Amino acid sequence: MDSDGIRDARGTHANPVPRPAAPPQPPAVPPRPTRAPGAPPAPDGSAFLAWLRTPRPEALPGVWRFGHRPRPQEEPERVPGRQLVGGAVIAFLCGWLLCSLLWNGYLGDFWLWPWYVLAPESWTLGQAGALGGAASYVYTGLVFAAVFVVFARLGHWSEVWRRYGPAAWRRTASAAAPPPVPEQDPADYPQLRAAGAVDAAERLAAEARAGLMRDVDHARITRAWQGVRSGRHSLAAFSGAVLKDGAAACPHPSGARDLPARQAPHDLVTGQVRLGTTADDPRNPYAYRGTGLALGPDLLGTSLLAVGPAGSGKTGSVVRPLAESLCLHALAGRAAVVVVGAAGAGLGPADAYDVVIRIGNPDSVYDLNLYGGTSDPDEAAAVLAEALVGDLADPHPGSDSRRSTTVLAQLLGPFRAVHGRFPSVPELRQLLDGAPGPLAALRTALQDAGRESLLRELDARERQMRQPGDVAAVLADRVALLDRPAFAGFFDTSGASRPFSLKALDHPVRVRVDLPERGHADASRILARLVLAQFTASVAVREDRSLFACLVLDDATGVVTPESVRGIQRLRSAHAGVVLTLRTLDDVPRPLRGPLLGATGCRMALSGLTPWDGQDFAEVWGKEWTEARDVTDRQIIAETPAGKAVHALRRVITGKAPTARAVTVRQVERERWSASELAHAVPPGHAVLSLTNVRGEHAPPLLVDLRG
Repeated sequence: MDSDGIRDARGTHANPVPRPAAPPQPPAVPPRPTRAPGAPPAPDGSAFLAWLRTPRPEALPGVWRFGHRPRPQEEPERVPGRQLVGGAVIAFLCGWLLCSLLWNGYLGDFWLWPWYVLAPESWTLGQAGALGGAASYVYTGLVFAAVFVVFARLGHWSEVWRRYGPAAWRRTASAAAPPPVPEQDPADYPQLRAAGAVDAAERLAAEARAGLMRDVDHARITRAWQGVRSGRHSLAAFSGAVLKDGAAACPHPSGARDLPARQAPHDLVTGQVRLGTTADDPRNPYAYRGTGLALGPDLLGTSLLAVGPAGSGKTGSVVRPLAESLCLHALAGRAAVVVVGAAGAGLGPADAYDVVIRIGNPDSVYDLNLYGGTSDPDEAAAVLAEALVGDLADPHPGSDSRRSTTVLAQLLGPFRAVHGRFPSVPELRQLLDGAPGPLAALRTALQDAGRESLLRELDARERQMRQPGDVAAVLADRVALLDRPAFAGFFDTSGASRPFSLKALDHPVRVRVDLPERGHADASRILARLVLAQFTASVAVREDRSLFACLVLDDATGVVTPESVRGIQRLRSAHAGVVLTLRTLDDVPRPLRGPLLGATGCRMALSGLTPWDGQDFAEVWGKEWTEARDVTDRQIIAETPAGKAVHALRRVITGKAPTARAVTVRQVERERWSASELAHAVPPGHAVLSLTNVRGEHAPPLLVDLRG
């Protein structure tokens, strides 16, 4: 039984995820992954139980739920600490002074009148005795206590106690929470017990207490149990797998139970990865201040766009943690991830992925399927046309890729009918250039096979080639960028290589594509558009949409096209999302900036943004009503000689003329973050991030410290 249930995650796809013929049995205790300096360790061993039992209350979108303490929506009226303590001390001294004056008789004996009325006459005439003396002291104590109660309320002693007393010490102390009762202890797997799988629950609980389970194992088994509850898999098969393998049950096809290294904090119970800490800034809502900022599939399902200059932390603080989190989700059978970036961009070690495609590197084990693994010439032509000429502002009349798609379909259909495969890059270039030899051979083969409909397609292509403005020349020029010696061993269609197709996103695969940006920048942009086009086309026709599919594209320069924006808009309904990073919005055509920001639910502006980029973010984030205070100082003019003398004395002492202050409070509509603030008020290592999850809940723009 694999991580997605009974079905082998390799499936029967034409391009399966590679798996050794006889994978070695995983060890009883998985090897501990290495971690970057400052990164938290993965929960395992004895720490696993404490991690699993830590409360994770429901929270606002983007809040790190692990151990979170919810805060009120509105900031309470809080007296400054110095003022609070000073007022409490002054109130105590005033109370002590009043009691002293009363005790010594400086204020008369009016406070003794109730005593004279209520006490026996013998007690008030000096014949009180021991009992009367004790009663008089009790009365005096009650009076003084009442005095101090009044001054305690005036001095806010209760607030001092709450803020600095033992209750505050207990909140700051790292006291361990009491273990939950067995019926509520997640380490006892109560869901399995309630369904009758008591033996499986006992086996998992024993391995958890023995330190043989870690967070990925728990998430993977939970995912398999969800398949049982949904009816896709049988309870007997699940129980048998757990009783046989324990914490190693339902393995990922690779056999891995963790990543070789972790950089960011992860919580696989909620599916979140922590990116930083929401700054304690007045511009942030009070409920978010000081909380951890985390992302998960519920937020990435609306897609994320991060914009910031080089060195602002896009790759190290955003892309790398998200890729790491999605790889952990894939190991747990929850997600499929494709990470695209330049070679050496620091997107994680190769051992963290199942498939690593190093385009342009002769040592690459895998190849990229140029046609997306489809056998439909029209679908292949549409995806390839988007990759080749989708970025051109006006490649042909109509400003769309329909004519380019038609040109490619007129060649791909006949070629596949004759050869049983699509053309390689050199063959496609010859066909687009109109080389007489290949076209004549193709015509002869179609005539021999009696394929009249395909002959008409070829005839139409030959007639259009003689017309001015034929788009085949533009397509041929773009294909020539891929027909280079560095790519001679790639994009093979003969079956001699191991091409990977994004049709495999039905399975929990981890894929990394290294683009050859050094020396082949234009070819890298074509390949990035190709992967994005194949991704948006593949996730829409997946059979199993319970897997979250995500494409992480580091540096989306030249990738955003009208068709790609439309594809991103359709991803939410397909349980998929993309993560795009840009150095500047100038890398996106002006007509597409608004639609791109509107298509992505999560938008991040990192420090160092330009004012014109900030203007686009300010427009999409809109305005809000806020309270504005206008303070006016009006000079006071004295009319009497005494008043003038007093004013002259105040002017000598303070150096300022006596004034009267008038405060006007009004409601005004202002931008949440202005372009100037985004460009100049975001500190280094910070970002402003707005969030929207797949349920439509949203968070306003938040100032986040990505180093926290």
